[in-house]
Amino acid sequence: MFFRSKPKNPNIKDDGNGVYRLRVRTARHGDTVELRFTRSAHIGIDDDGNYVYRKAILSSQNLDRGEVTVQFDKRYTVLKTEVEGGEFIPFAEWDA
Repeated sequence: MFFRSKPKNPNIKDDGNGVYRLRVRTARHGDTVELRFTRSAHIGIDDDGNYVYRKAILSSQNLDRGEVTVQFDKRYTVLKTEVEGGEFIPFAEWDA
């Protein structure tokens, strides 16, 4: 029997040791905002017992606003990503 691993989410970059990064392009002016967060300091638990990261974003160039939500299961596998006020930039498209 073969076990397939769940495909990784293209919007979240796992830097190892519980550190994650993501980038968002704001809807209004197209500014890029990068967020870095860790399991131990930034991820909380929701009502269903899953882990969640929620962060308001604000671009420094034009003060565009939005909110990012990332839901994880108990093994810290990304279940769902949502952004209001922009769109995710897949890490395959990052320059550096």
